[in-house]
Amino acid sequence: MTLFLMQHGEAASEQENPERPLTPAGRGAVERVAFRAQRAGVLLDRCFHSGKLRAAQSAELLAAAVGGIVEQRDGLAPNDPIVPVAEWVRRIDESIALVGHLPFLGRLTSLLIVGDENVPVIRFTMGGLVCLVHDEPTQTFVVAWALSPAIS
Repeated sequence: MTLFLMQHGEAASEQENPERPLTPAGRGAVERVAFRAQRAGVLLDRCFHSGKLRAAQSAELLAAAVGGIVEQRDGLAPNDPIVPVAEWVRRIDESIALVGHLPFLGRLTSLLIVGDENVPVIRFTMGGLVCLVHDEPTQTFVVAWALSPAIS
């Protein structure tokens, strides 16, 4: 099982647009990272997002490059509880991406890697992509690699 985690790209402020779509810079950052992931051979089965416009747009851009069915999934909002999602991803036997928000993604990553959501292990960047692989013997995840828009 491979799990990809992406923080949505830069979005318009609420004052600019209450729906908070991706800015041109945010769209470009996600496209660069998605292209780099495609060049690295990433293939997704499914790509889940929180339902917020900026996450949905980021998920569509990622899936356009690396495949995968794009789906909205409850429980991926910024302050949602992480334990139900952690339990769910441990049962999946596919290559999936979760496209969402901070602090949710940071807390989920910490729980999956070190078993404690309050111990920071990864610093996400807008439009960045982190690849985690499941370690069956320990039932934890390990970081395989990370892509930042700045280096893509």
